[in-house]
Amino acid sequence: MLRLDGATVRFGKRAVLDAVDLEVADHEIVCVLGPSGSGKSTLLRVVAGLQSADAGRVLLDGRDQRGVPVHRRGVGLMFQDHQLFPQRDVGGNVAFGLRMRGAAKAEQVRRVQELLELVGLPGAQRRAIATLSGGEQQRVALARALAPQPKLLMLDEPLGQLDRGLRERLVVELRQLFGQLGTTVLAVTHDQGEAFALADRVVVMCEGRIAQTGTPLEVWQRPASEFVARFLGFDNVVPATISGKAADTVWGKVPVPAGAAQGENRLLVRPAGVRMVPAEDGLPCTVTARTFRGNHVAVLLQPANAPQLEAECSLWDAPDEGAEVGVAFAAEDVVVLPSPLPSDPGGSGPVRR
Repeated sequence: MLRLDGATVRFGKRAVLDAVDLEVADHEIVCVLGPSGSGKSTLLRVVAGLQSADAGRVLLDGRDQRGVPVHRRGVGLMFQDHQLFPQRDVGGNVAFGLRMRGAAKAEQVRRVQELLELVGLPGAQRRAIATLSGGEQQRVALARALAPQPKLLMLDEPLGQLDRGLRERLVVELRQLFGQLGTTVLAVTHDQGEAFALADRVVVMCEGRIAQTGTPLEVWQRPASEFVARFLGFDNVVPATISGKAADTVWGKVPVPAGAAQGENRLLVRPAGVRMVPAEDGLPCTVTARTFRGNHVAVLLQPANAPQLEAECSLWDAPDEGAEVGVAFAAEDVVVLPSPLPSDPGGSGPVRR
């Protein structure tokens, strides 16, 4: 459906998008993640035709889109602030793309009714935009983007202005809706939970390049670089020398998975793999903080002469601040990260496209 070949955008001497290759298949939901300035929104604008590429190609259904204006690309756009027309009612907003396409009045009425039912706003055609909640406006914006039946729907931080509870509910509804319609989706977000819940495939960007792509489970379980690991919130990363089934680190010996690359590397220990044991049975640490995270407690542990560790445990098993504990490590939650390449942005490890 969509293919980018070496897409590059420069602002002055800086490559905001740096020779990006990306493919999105029919009916696939792809979410692009990354910190501010990583190039994710520029990527979306290049695909939409809102930003010209300085090099490379954008192909939709195999056709080069160079010189094709936004309204002729057959893509739908939904922005963070929705950009609804306040002077039009809900039905008028949803029908906008159909009118621009010259659809008959009867088709507009039928399609608007159908889409409002799909997005959970049946019978809302005559409601004024000013009377809608944030979540309802998001649904209207989605219906408007879907109305012309775009070959590709692009979402720019679609749930960014909504409160957490509403975001979590709507992201589930969106995935179900896209599956029902067979919609091909390219979405940009900085919210990992949103991306992982919505996407078939996640693309993580760093400084204009793709640092990793894979299913949500693949990216979460096996970050391709230290940059990706830290972006996902994993801070237990240290240098390591791996020999056989264990690594020498500032935390002592840490077991590694079978088949781990030998020699000098970087090591990630997931919080779930930091096991608290009696002080005499592991690396001695002091509990310096506890943070409630809903379904678990994050515990910060400070060894005597090494970087702090984050562990996670159940609410009932969390030790008190100031407690002395020991730490042992579980190999299944240890990830050997590739050594960074000199050209890698931020020392993030090999760039994988």
